[in-house]
Amino acid sequence: MRTADVITNATRNAFRSKLRTTLTVLSLFVGAFTLTLTTALGAGVNDYVTKQVATISTGDVLVVTPAASTDTTDGPNAYDPDGRQQSAQANPLGAGTLLNDDDLDAMREMDGVDRVEPVRQIAVDWVAPSGGADDERYELDVNPTSSIGRSDLVAGDQLDQEDDGAQIVLPEDYLGPLGFADADAAIGETVELGYTDAAQADQTIEAQVVGVARTSLLAAGAGVNQALTDTIADAQAIPGQPDAYVVAVATLAGTGDDGAVTASDVDRVKAQLTDADLAGQTVEDQLGVIQTVINGIIGVLSAFSVIALLAASFGIVNTLLMSVQERTREIGLMKAMGMSNGRVFGLFSLEAVVIGFLGSAVGAVAAIGLGSAISTALSAGPLADLPGLTILLFDPVNVLVVILVIMLVAFLSGVLPARRAARQDPIDSLRYE
Repeated sequence: MRTADVITNATRNAFRSKLRTTLTVLSLFVGAFTLTLTTALGAGVNDYVTKQVATISTGDVLVVTPAASTDTTDGPNAYDPDGRQQSAQANPLGAGTLLNDDDLDAMREMDGVDRVEPVRQIAVDWVAPSGGADDERYELDVNPTSSIGRSDLVAGDQLDQEDDGAQIVLPEDYLGPLGFADADAAIGETVELGYTDAAQADQTIEAQVVGVARTSLLAAGAGVNQALTDTIADAQAIPGQPDAYVVAVATLAGTGDDGAVTASDVDRVKAQLTDADLAGQTVEDQLGVIQTVINGIIGVLSAFSVIALLAASFGIVNTLLMSVQERTREIGLMKAMGMSNGRVFGLFSLEAVVIGFLGSAVGAVAAIGLGSAISTALSAGPLADLPGLTILLFDPVNVLVVILVIMLVAFLSGVLPARRAARQDPIDSLRYE
């Protein structure tokens, strides 16, 4: 029997018992459907995070915090009035410990560090059009780490941290309330910010709009440049209290082509920070934690799909074993006519692969159809504030891998029945009743 005939007969024989085969295909369908959806979910979220990293990070900055200490063998540390202060509330980045001016000076002297700026937290009460009335004021959150990277801009330019003038990047949803027709109309205009100083007196300052940013999962609030931050922070600083900072941003000097920062540059500065009892992370490092959590969740969901596939594999074994038993005389006849053991093994193995292909293909197609509809609905509804996020991203390569994996599982499940068929004695098989 030729190879083409083996494939044709295997496809036809797979549906000799239509009900039994259909149930087996449906069990594979469940696993393929779930696995395709979870793979698409992981691809969609990771694709969005990757795009956001490329948008907001230039790769040349480190977020620096005091190193978390776990050494308790020597007891508590002695109090140093000139040492680092502790924040009133635990800081998840610095374990409650704040940076001081000595830390900033140490960072500035490190090889490979071009500039160091502390992140000073400021509180802005409201934003309004320049010269606007009291009823045109709106609450505004300021992103304290605007200097870490770049904004995902709709229009305009990034903040100039070297400029002495006050600059702001407005969130896109503030355009209408502040009276701007669109993003381009806001660029170059000024807005008024209101804040309360250390003496609890109301103060205002005008800032130029240099950019308009999209809503992002990774960056919230308005972005302000260093000059504006310093002005408000100085006004809100309590007299006599030493300067202390939650984090600092170290801008690196690159040694790569055109001054680009390389991985070795980052590692070299990180090592120096460690020696100074400090810790540095890039934006990619911080988002890597998010991706690890996401991948862990996707892994758990995929595990349920694998369990469904394992259960389906027993269905394939049962289906083919019954098929071997029902076709014992046919197997004996084929072998008596000269069909080799390998051909018989291939015939029954192909039947398993056909069942696996049908279950995986139908499951993947159903997942793509339903998942695309769900993804479109979510993008237009609950996820409308996160442009660029495709919650279910069906990568053709991932879908093909799912189908091939399930076909492999089906083939392995069919090995035992196929071996039993191949080892049948033709004389005893022809006598089988």
